[in-house]
Amino acid sequence: MTLNQLRYVIEVANSTSMNEAARNLFISQPSLSAAIQELETEIGIDIFIRSNRGIKVTPQGKEFLGYARQVVEQYQLVEARYISRSETKKRFSVSMQHYTFAVNAFIEVAKKFGLDDYDFSVYETRTNDVIQNVKNFKSEVGILYLNDFNEQVLRKIFAENDLSFHKLFDCHIYAYITKKHPLAVKDRVTLEELSEYPCLAFDQGDNNSFYFAEELFSTYDYKRIIHASDRATLLNLFVGMDGFTLCSGIICEDLNGDDFKALRLDCDDLMTIGYIKRKGIPLSQIGQLYIEEVEKYKDSILD
Repeated sequence: MTLNQLRYVIEVANSTSMNEAARNLFISQPSLSAAIQELETEIGIDIFIRSNRGIKVTPQGKEFLGYARQVVEQYQLVEARYISRSETKKRFSVSMQHYTFAVNAFIEVAKKFGLDDYDFSVYETRTNDVIQNVKNFKSEVGILYLNDFNEQVLRKIFAENDLSFHKLFDCHIYAYITKKHPLAVKDRVTLEELSEYPCLAFDQGDNNSFYFAEELFSTYDYKRIIHASDRATLLNLFVGMDGFTLCSGIICEDLNGDDFKALRLDCDDLMTIGYIKRKGIPLSQIGQLYIEEVEKYKDSILD
């Protein structure tokens, strides 16, 4: 396995065809195909599926590409610092379920480190995408939650994907509603009282398992439920339809405004907010700072 082969694999994955990749690499298409096939034989997996319609990365190939990109990026940093003496931007990426506080923490880190020295990426996305992004090195850190219902299944998935989960803090369960909601005058609320209003949930796509749901009590038989793919749409549904969702109770008014409140759910259940990372790989300096910023929201947890 050579560095050039890793670069070839990355370029092919980023291209629509082997011919296009060969042109971008300034080598012949037969030479590129031979190099890829030699690498696949050496590592014992098919990285790509070839057909008349073009090329497609296999599931095993996606995992290999995650490692390949990390190796090539680290080499580029060493080359820039010690050979070409040029300044190359470092990368930092986070994936998360739809948590405003996790976005806020990302903003604080970006401000402290500055956009001149780093390329930042943030993915507020589905649960399975959070897991896959960390597994494939697309993100260094993934923020999500565990509870009694999903913990056993998700920990098994983490182990299968060589990921480790690290607890940040525990939260009680809250109903997130607008301050104009008919139930907003109450101190606590039950699921039975909430059942008269639409439950708003994030769509999980093809991985729409109860265990991947971002909202707790995903198996509860809600009378009315609406799925949406993004937080902005859900915020509109809160206002327009007196909807609710179940959450940690941590509210960030700087991003969502001050029109919302968290109403304690009348139950003893807890959710554990934490982060996942690649097992055996320590967090970078900026990754550690990001986790420290998220941990600051422990002081915002409602009783």
